[in-house]
Amino acid sequence: MARHWAGTARPAFSRRRTMHMNYPQWMAHGALLAGLLLSSIASGARPAPPDPTQDRLMVTAGFLNGHPDLRFRLLALEKYKAGNRADAMRFFQYASQYADKPSQAMVAEMLWNGDGTPKDRALAYAWMDLAAERGYAGFLELRERYWQQLNGDERERALQEGEAIYARYGDTAAKPRIAAVLRRERRSTTGSRTGFTGSLRILVPGAAGPQEIDGSKFYDDRYWDPALYQAWHDSVWKKPRIASVNVGGIEQIDKDTVTSRIQEVVPEPDVPEPDVDGEMPALQDGPARP
Repeated sequence: MARHWAGTARPAFSRRRTMHMNYPQWMAHGALLAGLLLSSIASGARPAPPDPTQDRLMVTAGFLNGHPDLRFRLLALEKYKAGNRADAMRFFQYASQYADKPSQAMVAEMLWNGDGTPKDRALAYAWMDLAAERGYAGFLELRERYWQQLNGDERERALQEGEAIYARYGDTAAKPRIAAVLRRERRSTTGSRTGFTGSLRILVPGAAGPQEIDGSKFYDDRYWDPALYQAWHDSVWKKPRIASVNVGGIEQIDKDTVTSRIQEVVPEPDVPEPDVDGEMPALQDGPARP
C-alpha cells in the first residue's frame, strides 16, 4: 500500500479548525452581497456538492496548495473580517486571477460601495459584469442593478475599463490558469500514481500523531479535473439569488441580459503567480455572519 505525506511544510496547520459555512454563506457578510440565499435549500432541491474546506483533513493535507482560487478567497475573507480592507481587496483580486467568480463579485461590491477603496461605480460594473460571465443568477441581478444606476459617462467608461479586466481575469484567460495549477499540484503530490488512488493512503501530521485519509477522497476528480472542478463551482453558484438592501428589489433577468456588454478581447493568460510568502488562511472562526 502506497503512502504519501501531505502538508509537512506546515504541520501546525493541522491543528486549525475548519469553517462550518458553505460557499454562499461565506459571501453573505457585512454590506457585501448581503442576503445571499441558496435557492436549492429554499426549494428543497438536491444540495450542492460538499465543500472540501469544511473537512479539516482535506485542508491540512495541503488541499488549498493546489486550489489558489479557494485559498486566496478565504484569505481575503479573513482580512475583510479583521478590518484590513486593502489586503482583502488584494486577495480577492488574486483569487479572481484563478477564475473565482465570487471573489470577482466581492471586488465589484467593494468598488461600488467605496468599501476600503475609492468608490468607482464604472469600474465596479466592469467587475460585476465579469462575475456574471457564466450566467450566475445572483451576480447577473447585481450587474443589472449597477447598470441601471450608471449615467451615460459611467457606462461608457465601464465598457472601456472592462476590456482590460476581461483580458486578465476573464474565463478565457483565468480558466487555463487554474487548470494548470490543478494539474501541476496533483502531479507533484501523486507522482507516478496520478490517476490511481485506490491503494494510496495520505498521512496527515497532527498534534496527536499522523492521521490517515483515503487517497480516493483527497484526489476525487471533482476537485482536480479542471472541467469537473468548474462544473462543481457552477453547481454551487448557478442559482443563488442576491437581495441587497441598498439597490432596490430583485428584478427578473431575461435571456438577453446574460451576454456581457463588454467587447471580447484577446486574453492575457501569462501573468505571474501571486507571491504571498506561503501565507495560508487560519480557518479558525470563519467570516462574520451578516
